[in-house]
Amino acid sequence: METQGDIRWEKSQDSATIVVFSGELDRALAAFNIATAAASMGMDVTMFFTFWGLNVVRRERGGGGRKTPLQRMLGLMNRGGSRRLRLSRLHMLGGGRAAMKLLMRQFRMPSLEEMIGLARELGVHFIACTTSMALMGLTEEDFIPEVEDFAGAATYVERASRSAINLFI
Repeated sequence: METQGDIRWEKSQDSATIVVFSGELDRALAAFNIATAAASMGMDVTMFFTFWGLNVVRRERGGGGRKTPLQRMLGLMNRGGSRRLRLSRLHMLGGGRAAMKLLMRQFRMPSLEEMIGLARELGVHFIACTTSMALMGLTEEDFIPEVEDFAGAATYVERASRSAINLFI
């Protein structure tokens, strides 16, 4: 147990936190691969989706809602949905992503959508960042049902402070 002032921090060797900042397919796959591995080993895993990482857990068709003209323009250029994610490199107008998905099927790797479902079955906690949501004009209706909580950075910091593993992807 560590003590700083009046706050006591107790780290748990059985928990992990992952910040999903990237909205790119390959990075999202890595985040879910680590999350499901840790959860299958009995760890309590929290994934905190923020900024472009919100696209990983956004519905393809959002709930709409009131948005400023800039938020609408951002929404048109930054469409969500796990099936729309680009590769971080070698995207090649979608050819790289199609090749990656073909290779994943040939090697019997689960798709990102399957990994999201598996993560929830294993008890991984999904949190969408409310600050990023407000900036982008997103509401709770814009997200897939696997997202169980909507919270800010303080919630993430509290969970990360107790975790043995903390990753930023």
